[in-house]
Amino acid sequence: MLTRNWKSLVLAGIWLAAFHGGAALAPAATEAELLAVLQSGAALKEKADACRQLSVVATAKSVAPLAALLANEELSHMVRYALEPIPDPAVDRALRDALGRLKGRPLAGAIISLGVRRDAQAAPLLAPLLQSEDSDVAQAAARAMGSIGTDEAAQALEAARAAAAPALQLALIEGLLRSAEAMAADGRRPAALAIYRRLQKPALAQQVRAAAVRGALLASAQNRPKIMQQNLAHQDYVRFAAAVKTSYELPGPRITEALAASLGSLPEDRQILVIQALARRRDTVAAAAALTPLAKEAPKPVRIAALRGLVELGQPAVPEPIRLALRDPDREIAQAAQDGLASLPGAEVDAAVMRMLDSDDPASQLMGLDLIGRRRMTSALPVLLDLARRGDPKLRPAALKRLGELGGDAETPALLDMVMRAPAPAEMDAAEQALTAVAARSAQPEASAAPILRQLPQADPASKSALLRVLSTLGGPSALQAVRAAVNDPDAGVRSNAIRALGQWRTPDAAPALLALAKNAASPADKLLCLRGYLGWAANTDLQAAQRLDMCRQAMPIIQTEAEKKLLLGTLGGIVAVPAVQLIAPYLDDPAVREEAVTATVTVAERLLTGRNATPSARELVPALQQAASKTGNAELAQKIRQLINRAQKPRGS
Repeated sequence: MLTRNWKSLVLAGIWLAAFHGGAALAPAATEAELLAVLQSGAALKEKADACRQLSVVATAKSVAPLAALLANEELSHMVRYALEPIPDPAVDRALRDALGRLKGRPLAGAIISLGVRRDAQAAPLLAPLLQSEDSDVAQAAARAMGSIGTDEAAQALEAARAAAAPALQLALIEGLLRSAEAMAADGRRPAALAIYRRLQKPALAQQVRAAAVRGALLASAQNRPKIMQQNLAHQDYVRFAAAVKTSYELPGPRITEALAASLGSLPEDRQILVIQALARRRDTVAAAAALTPLAKEAPKPVRIAALRGLVELGQPAVPEPIRLALRDPDREIAQAAQDGLASLPGAEVDAAVMRMLDSDDPASQLMGLDLIGRRRMTSALPVLLDLARRGDPKLRPAALKRLGELGGDAETPALLDMVMRAPAPAEMDAAEQALTAVAARSAQPEASAAPILRQLPQADPASKSALLRVLSTLGGPSALQAVRAAVNDPDAGVRSNAIRALGQWRTPDAAPALLALAKNAASPADKLLCLRGYLGWAANTDLQAAQRLDMCRQAMPIIQTEAEKKLLLGTLGGIVAVPAVQLIAPYLDDPAVREEAVTATVTVAERLLTGRNATPSARELVPALQQAASKTGNAELAQKIRQLINRAQKPRGS
């Protein structure tokens, strides 16, 4: 008998070996030591661990001790785990011998192991078990017989199907499919194909017929194209679809030819599936030859599928059917061709797109411009610049849009010049949007702002307003200074756009300027605009709560109108801090914004009091909440506030 300490050391070695993927940090236990654990009074887990290690080191010496434990329901699974890898026929004999003395789950397990080991001698012993009243045993026997894969096993499975209950039928069929697969792997293809043919009968389940078609195609090398053709032409849609799907696994021109040959006789829905299969094949030339006629002329769904299939083949040049379909009067067909041209790879396709710009047809030119954007053709930037400057007025907005999508800092001077010299408001807007898009991607905002700042003093009011909006996208100290100065421009439109630009500034350094402008605004509208921009930064959760609260405090002295108060309360309601509630409190007495103040109070308090980490200053919320409860005219809200008061008054941790 092993001592407890020694046994623990053995199992520690097992555990370390498993934990480190076999590279134990302690000496591995020997086969004899592990068998001693199995034959001791060790706990179930320790014996299971020993079986796990025996699966690596066991020899024929372990067969008898392990087989003696097959009847142990709690351990039989791990015992078989140890037995199955042992390369000795004694294992098969032990498992066969055990069949007569096991029952229930241990018996089903032993049967499974015989299947794993493909013990042909077990087939006569397993055949009677196909009739077992124990469903688990019968099903295990069916699958094991299939894995064994002998003619005798397959015949027994076929014979059992005739009288088998419905619950067992699928297990028997699975066994037959396994048999056929094993036969094919062993080179006995005719026997495998015979089984697959029998399992394609219409009365059998869909998944069975599909598996049989796939198996037959994979098992047959010489007759594969013929089997493919037969199933592609079969009226049973399950068999047709299974053949198409299996074609994805079958390389070679003969399968491509079989697929292509079937197209002419198939209905539209089946043609589409075959087209998709052809498109996924590597036989580019053969597949393209089959798809090209259909992409030129076929019923609409088939033609669209063929156009997409030609694209999926990934040819370096533009297929003729796609060029023809680009001008098709049917919008969906033309769109399919255009989508295909957008995704085809290669310089030849780029060149074809560029040739569209030389067309006399404006629709073709606009399509070319769209494709330049979709294909991300940065090589077209010089042509786009020329079109934006001197092209047809109908094309300039589209060319400018592509410049905005594809351009970079190098295009900034040209776009700036277009903003300054735009002959019409629409073109100025398009140039501004392009310049703004390029500015938003600039890696050097300060450098990109420099040429704009140089042009700003000499720009007319419309251009200046546009440039101010672009500067708000770029940001930076120099741009901020220029926009701040433009607030004093003699032109009212420029002044308004300067204020709007500050309100949309991308960094919080514009906030002090906005507050200063709000204090001295020439009109209530300008003041509200400045406050909206300023308090927008106070509402920004990227800033610290203390900074946001301080910004609100600085704004409060100039908050006067109802709209301004609501703006402030909306900002304070988003700051989760006790001082925010205290800043809201004075507005609870203001009839114009009383309910907004109540809502803001509740919003902040609820977030402060929610969760396990509720604020330790919860009691400080009580006075403001009590005041809010007394001011609101909403009974439901008042009830909610009372619940918050109770929560705030509870001792922490209660």
